[in-house]
Amino acid sequence: MKANHRWLQQMAKLGLLLMIGASMNAEAGFLGFGGTSWKEEVLLHDGSKIIATRTVERGGRHEIGQEPPIKEQSLSFLMPSTNQKIVWEDKFAVDVGSANFNLMLLDVVKGTPYLVVTPAGCLSYNKWGRPNPPYVIFKYSGKEWERISLPLLPVEIKTPNLLQGSPDHEAEKAGGSVVSAAFIKTHHDEYRQPEYKSILQEALPARELCPQYSSGPKPPIPIMPSTSTK
Repeated sequence: MKANHRWLQQMAKLGLLLMIGASMNAEAGFLGFGGTSWKEEVLLHDGSKIIATRTVERGGRHEIGQEPPIKEQSLSFLMPSTNQKIVWEDKFAVDVGSANFNLMLLDVVKGTPYLVVTPAGCLSYNKWGRPNPPYVIFKYSGKEWERISLPLLPVEIKTPNLLQGSPDHEAEKAGGSVVSAAFIKTHHDEYRQPEYKSILQEALPARELCPQYSSGPKPPIPIMPSTSTK
């Protein structure tokens, strides 16, 4: 009888632990904790390809029933000629309430990596100086990523080659260990806005961009563009 009693106690404890674990997993999924990672086959302007590793962590404020925004993200790859590992990170920004950007394009010209991103929402768009066309461009100088203006982007760089929008969900749709360049091209073909299908050089009409809010009772604090993604 004592042995049976001890066995029942152990089973009850095990059941309690399983219930706690299930509850924690459900809560984590509901709140958007945790992250995911995947690899993308990136087609460069010269026809060569590199493999980029991307990570996304979702979290932060969001409407009930909606998915949390991307809180943090990163992209890393090996330089084709040197095998040097290069990492780009987009950390949580308090003033935006999420990460700053949506990734769009990665390319390498004459041994120099370039990354083209778009602001993630109007708060980010205002923070980064309301660029028009709406691109924020980074160049890897050899030690760190530096922001450059659109005219300094090499003319060879024209075609988006990274998953945009909700890249973690698109990667899940693709399946497999690496998202192919062909799948990424199909993904971009679905976009209607020309600024997301290729790199534009001319400004868009103001009505197609985030509205420029007028100053209310209190003048807005000017936000200057930053060279850091933090």
